[in-house]
Amino acid sequence: MNPSDEHELNGEPEQEPAFSEQPAEPLEQESAAPAVARKTLSMRLRHLSRVALLLFILASAAFLSAITTMRIAIQGREVSMPNLTGKTVAQASQMLNSQGLVLHVADQVYSEFPLNTVVRQTPPPGMLMKVSQQAHVVLSLGQRQLSIPALQGKSLRVARIELLRAGLQAGELSGLATAEAVPETILVQNPRPGEGAATPRVNLLIAQPVHEAAYVTPLLAGLSEAEAGRRLDQVAVRHKSNYVNAAQWPHGAVIDQTPAAGSRLGALQIVELVVAN
Repeated sequence: MNPSDEHELNGEPEQEPAFSEQPAEPLEQESAAPAVARKTLSMRLRHLSRVALLLFILASAAFLSAITTMRIAIQGREVSMPNLTGKTVAQASQMLNSQGLVLHVADQVYSEFPLNTVVRQTPPPGMLMKVSQQAHVVLSLGQRQLSIPALQGKSLRVARIELLRAGLQAGELSGLATAEAVPETILVQNPRPGEGAATPRVNLLIAQPVHEAAYVTPLLAGLSEAEAGRRLDQVAVRHKSNYVNAAQWPHGAVIDQTPAAGSRLGALQIVELVVAN
């Protein structure tokens, strides 16, 4: 006899086997997995955002610090110009080198200071200077006084030779156009002859040739003699009149002229007018 038949005989209903609810758990786990992943991703994004913000703040602070450091460094490279007057060239060079500056000899002059002593300086003492800038100084040639030779009326070439013989040299050369002296000769010198020289240079004023002024000859034919003469007098051009009998022309009218109208007319040239008599 089957067991089922026994249950039927005993009047007991047959019980169906109970099904377990465990298979539903994987479905709940599968539905919860995306939410966990999204939460994890959100946390990671927030963490990365905080890290990026922190890096940006640190980079900004570093940039501002670098700018401030550069400004301080630039300002710190400014030094005060020392007083070099009366110092020897070696002492002046050492003083400048200690400040990061450079010595440049701009000129040498005779003075009461000993030889190779600083007489003047540029920039003046106390002025703020950038490191590696130059200090221009004028050194002394000592107390030697040279006698200036007389150069007036001599050619520039001869003047240069005489200056070299006296231990001097030509300084600033200037020119003046004049007809009263031979071109390229000395008109004026400074210092004057016989004076003691505080500098080895002698400035010279040299005669230059005068360039003759020229005009364009105006048209004078047809004008009256008085009007033609007035126009020529305005430009300081000399003129003379030659009178001829010309009944067809009004009395006193300019018939012809030399040079012709439009030609070149020198300032010393004479214009001849042919006037009807």
